[in-house]
Amino acid sequence: MYHDAALPAAAPRARSRPVSAVSHGVGLAGLAGLIAWTAAALHFGMDGPYAALLNVVACGVPMVLWSLLVDKVHRRPSTGIDWSNARPLRDTLDVSIVKLTGLWATWAGIALIYATGRFYWEGNFLFAMWCLERATPVVLVASIPYVLWLDRYLVAPRDGAWHMGAWLLGHGDANREAIVGHLRAWAVKALFFAFMLAIVPGNFGDFIRQDRAALLTDPVALANWLITFMFVVDVAFATVGYALTMRPLDAHIRSANPYMAAWSAALICYPPFIMMSDGGPFDYRPGTADWTHWMQGHPLLLGVTGALLVALTAIYAWATVAFGLRFSNLTNRGILTHGPYAWSRHPAYLAKNLFWWLSTIPMLSTGSLVDAARATLLLGAVSGVYYWRARTEERHLRADPAYQAYDEWIERHGAVPRFLRWARGRGEA
Repeated sequence: MYHDAALPAAAPRARSRPVSAVSHGVGLAGLAGLIAWTAAALHFGMDGPYAALLNVVACGVPMVLWSLLVDKVHRRPSTGIDWSNARPLRDTLDVSIVKLTGLWATWAGIALIYATGRFYWEGNFLFAMWCLERATPVVLVASIPYVLWLDRYLVAPRDGAWHMGAWLLGHGDANREAIVGHLRAWAVKALFFAFMLAIVPGNFGDFIRQDRAALLTDPVALANWLITFMFVVDVAFATVGYALTMRPLDAHIRSANPYMAAWSAALICYPPFIMMSDGGPFDYRPGTADWTHWMQGHPLLLGVTGALLVALTAIYAWATVAFGLRFSNLTNRGILTHGPYAWSRHPAYLAKNLFWWLSTIPMLSTGSLVDAARATLLLGAVSGVYYWRARTEERHLRADPAYQAYDEWIERHGAVPRFLRWARGRGEA
């Protein structure tokens, strides 16, 4: 999306698009399940938090089934599992006990952070904490047979969790780099999974409760309703992604971004560190009005602009759907090359920023020219943050040969990089 510098002339040309780590079918299966449940919820008026959670389940279960039964992801070498070489339990029991020690200690640290931070016990996060409180005993018990079973098949069972446990138990073989990688991956999950759970009920309830009688006669209401649905889709897929970081699904975290710049760029876009919220340093909204204010009384403009905003949000949601089971920030869980990622390296960031510029129109102000200038500069700063995020993500992913192949291919064949090259050429002419 943002980084489109020309490749060196000597670089080999990728003639065909590299294979994506995720198939089209996974996302479509999850979307079908989500739409089926949402239709039932609309019919029966089920707009509560339990219905919203079931929407996430309805999205996730078909993706798991498709991944295992159709794509057979559990048999990929990238899982690190060799199903043909089951070791006796007595040979892996010690490894599993050490690993469970490290895993449970990590979870205890996350629980301490949640319990200490007042932020997690206010507003929407109360729902997330309610969910996690009830899930914790189940996950703790289930982790025992899961680890005992999986370690028998893992090619290298001494992973980051094992090294964490070995360090806690005073084992001399503990590797610091493996421990840091383990903690970094779980920090990603802890920070973003709670946030996703917190916002699950809101968009779902708003979508279900909308008065649908006026939608066909009010283009603004219809556009806002469809935009809300796109966020329902986005949040459901993202929540599933953070929940199912599992090797048998080939959805585990290969690596979490090791660069502080990447963490800084991402965290200032999310609570509790968000800088774009009302009253924040990058709050561009004061003195502005949304698109409906400026186009009021012009039904054609309202309809066209509403359709564009829906389309941009659909691209944003599609970019999340393309991840299937694997969505998460600041991680490499396999390189995507299909869907909107065949157009651009960062389709979600591109669509999101275009949405903000079109829906806000910061150059117009309900106050003064100073307000308009301030809003334009601040929204420009927000877009700059997303450019920063994109660049730091690319820096991390370029360590993966699969991303290097994709990066070369998208530079030559992606619609957005080709358009930007054309635009630069026109500007230099």
